[in-house]
Amino acid sequence: MEIILSSASNRPIYEQITSQIKEMIMKGELKPEDILPSMRKLAKDLHVSVITTQKAYENLQRDGFIETIPAKGTFVSSQNKDFIVEENRRRIEEMLEEASVLARENGISLDEIIKVIRVMYKEDKE
Repeated sequence: MEIILSSASNRPIYEQITSQIKEMIMKGELKPEDILPSMRKLAKDLHVSVITTQKAYENLQRDGFIETIPAKGTFVSSQNKDFIVEENRRRIEEMLEEASVLARENGISLDEIIKVIRVMYKEDKE
């Protein structure tokens, strides 16, 4: 499991860890029931405090991505497909929000944006 942290990012380290682990789970790089490193091991590997990795794991657990079993470890949740689809929809909405703001700021019409999305969507299917 490779996590890359950036001190130049304006996102806190725990959020960088959280988002990268979520991404690995959603892409299938981490599969249900895969074991994750302990908070201490991850903290040591990333050269961050245990409190930082603890906060990342707490967020992942709260969001249903991982589960911790006392005396056994932390595992990727055996989540259902609906949860992943919903999380991806949320991410798409965030990206479209950014694109909408950028389009309005540059005088690009909604019709133009819809045309671009249609073209991109069709290209991905081919």
